[in-house]
Amino acid sequence: MKKAAVYSRSSRARTAIAATAPARPRVTFAEWRKRHARGLKLWGGVAAALLLGAFLWMLAPAKGVTPADVEYAVQKALEAQQPPPTAADAYDSILPSVVHVRGSPDAPDADVASGGETQTGTGVVIVDTGVILTNLHVVHGAKRIQVVFHDGLESDAVLISVQPENDLAVLQAKIIPDDLYAATLRSTAGLRPGEPVIAVGFPFGIGPSVSAGVISGLGREYQTADGKRVLTNLIQFDAAVNPGNSGGPLITPEGEVIGIVTGLLNPTEHRVFIGIGFAVPIENAAGAVGLSPF
Repeated sequence: MKKAAVYSRSSRARTAIAATAPARPRVTFAEWRKRHARGLKLWGGVAAALLLGAFLWMLAPAKGVTPADVEYAVQKALEAQQPPPTAADAYDSILPSVVHVRGSPDAPDADVASGGETQTGTGVVIVDTGVILTNLHVVHGAKRIQVVFHDGLESDAVLISVQPENDLAVLQAKIIPDDLYAATLRSTAGLRPGEPVIAVGFPFGIGPSVSAGVISGLGREYQTADGKRVLTNLIQFDAAVNPGNSGGPLITPEGEVIGIVTGLLNPTEHRVFIGIGFAVPIENAAGAVGLSPF
């Protein structure tokens, strides 16, 4: 009887809540279609592919179409209906190749810390033996360089090459993970303003963090924060980057690296993002390692 009474009170409570709750607004067909546009497009493509397959199958005896021809046609139709990759897809693709880079003013065997500031930035693995691209200003003057891989493994690294005119440095990690993956590089040829890009790195040491935007311009010039160099032929973009993103990859939605983030424009004394970032094209960056991938 006790359980029945509890259920009865609960039922009355639900009835009372239902009676006082505001009525749900009616969803029009146009609103429903807009909300489910992506799914409808995908399933519409699947249905079209199946209808195409059925049509080809019926025509097969008369036209000499083989089952393999039908399967190929259906597969191509399905591939054409795949949804475009997202920033989340790009992040998942590049993450195993992104490293946190730290430059210390103290040598590894120093007994007493100098009290100097540790420099922090980002790097990207471009050869699976532990070769890493980053910005020169991230490691410039450092007595010790450390990198942290995506799985948490920490390793000392040595500077093996520099390209000051492009603010690039090449590192070699002394220890690497067993499952280290090199990033896929893509030529910047054919890139256009307005195309989507994604930046992955460690802004202010926080990360890995991801931000998305578009290419704002090509062939830009940028004077480094210390005023000592003018970098040329840069990719301008508006994905949010801040100190710590330097040396990180600028990638396409497919996860391919098209540039190395090198700076942000800020006319004030506060080093914060205002919508204009710059990246060195990957052709220049690959040249610093002696690679010719394109």
